[in-house]
Amino acid sequence: MTAMDTFTIGALAREAGCKVQTIRYYEQIGLMPKPPRSSGNQRQYGSAALGRLDFIRHGRQLGFSLGAIRNLLELQDRPDTLCDQADLIARHHLEEIEARIAQLQNLKREIRRMVTQCAGGTISTCRIIEGVADHSKCLQEAHHSV
Repeated sequence: MTAMDTFTIGALAREAGCKVQTIRYYEQIGLMPKPPRSSGNQRQYGSAALGRLDFIRHGRQLGFSLGAIRNLLELQDRPDTLCDQADLIARHHLEEIEARIAQLQNLKREIRRMVTQCAGGTISTCRIIEGVADHSKCLQEAHHSV
């Protein structure tokens, strides 16, 4: 690799729009391979590292766990493998998203109910404070695990 097609860790972080600590963390947990070092002991990253970092970052933006991203990266490293495993990972993630949306919709209904019951009086008679303080006043049981 020549200096023209390598990045220092700082340059890679700038190019990918993340922090140096993030790259180091991904290296520590094995999502990013340890890069070769220069004679001055600086990390040297190539375009493949930038592509892998972009993959990880976009996976995180899509809400995939680091474990799921690790599995997807392993699949990506074996391009001739059938994509059924990637499909299973994405389907599982979709199920988690749908469950979370249902929980959030329950929370929305509960908070809306509390807000509409608020009479605008004093805190001693506030339905919002009462609802937060006393879980038995809540109509939705589903928000317990949120």
